[in-house]
Amino acid sequence: MLYNELAMKRVLVGMSGGVDSSVAALLLKQQGHEVIGVTLNLWSYEDRQEPYNECCSLEVRTVAQQLGIEHHFIDAGKEFKERVIDAFLAEHAQGRTPSPCGRCNRLVRFPLLLELADRFGCEYLATGHHARIAVEDGVYYLLTSKDAIKDQSYFLYGLTQSQLRRILFPVGHLLKSEVWQIAKEHNLVSARKPESMDLCFIPRGDYRAYLREKLDGALLKPGEIVDTTGRVVGRHEGLAFYTIGQRQGLGIALGQRVYVVGFDYEKNRLIVGDERALFSEGLIATDVNFVYPPDLALRKGLGERSITVKIRYRSPHVPATLELLEDGRVRVRFAQPQRAVTPGQIAVFYEGERVLGGGVIESALRQADSAESITENPVLVEHC
Repeated sequence: MLYNELAMKRVLVGMSGGVDSSVAALLLKQQGHEVIGVTLNLWSYEDRQEPYNECCSLEVRTVAQQLGIEHHFIDAGKEFKERVIDAFLAEHAQGRTPSPCGRCNRLVRFPLLLELADRFGCEYLATGHHARIAVEDGVYYLLTSKDAIKDQSYFLYGLTQSQLRRILFPVGHLLKSEVWQIAKEHNLVSARKPESMDLCFIPRGDYRAYLREKLDGALLKPGEIVDTTGRVVGRHEGLAFYTIGQRQGLGIALGQRVYVVGFDYEKNRLIVGDERALFSEGLIATDVNFVYPPDLALRKGLGERSITVKIRYRSPHVPATLELLEDGRVRVRFAQPQRAVTPGQIAVFYEGERVLGGGVIESALRQADSAESITENPVLVEHC
């Protein structure tokens, strides 16, 4: 954003120990700002060699020493468990698959870091996220990053105007390769650490083992695999262990490619079919946040707005229309049917490079539903 245009300020930097937040702190210090580093200790589990997860590594202290900045570790395990982990498991128990990273940013990371910024007397908070912020006529806009591959604006859809006016993303205007180069040139220890893609609270990235340990219920019980006609074609290990669109690991051979296309929770059945059954015309999203206010017609549900939408982090931007329903939910209709729309995941809405907002996918629209009759197929309830 405006970090290189600000007069010298006191800035709190959320430091994970990774290369992006390390370089963010470095750039701010080079600009003459007074930088304080803070690391939220979010989660730990037994048999680790260090007390914190990968994104809260103790290596961050070494980076702070290299940069010559004040640094603090802050315990946020209670908030993380209550607001992210417990919700993650509760959603799984209901047959949905939440997005813990988006929820963490919205309910834990940024609220707590901004509180800490106040505690440490800092005007601004900076993180290493690959995104940008622009201000125009007093409105703050969240923008995609320069690096389209590493863009993280999808996970930041929950930010608000009051938060954005105090946030800086110093690496958002850089390619990831440029971030690595800066870190190497300054011999930062984080430049020697590979990126971690696993969920920070799942030991060794073993998703199945974690759910077996934490969940207790029908979703873990073996049952029948059926095709879309109801014909039994195999056995599954538990519905919680499968994802919409999955083709490998089904343990069945039907002479053609089949995919997980849905779940029958009432009968504990996994439904498989050909790829055509994966496509939906749109979605309904709830728990919606708008980063900046949509126009009055959209707020009143009197019209539709042309947007692009991402239905998962790695999915492309898809042309669509957005309509706000009277109960606060939104309806998105794709210009072309999309594959594996999954309840519990996040749909994020864009206008060009601006993030308009986002919400949690409640259901997929498999046919031209009317506003008065928005329902999800009772059998093909998606889970990813």
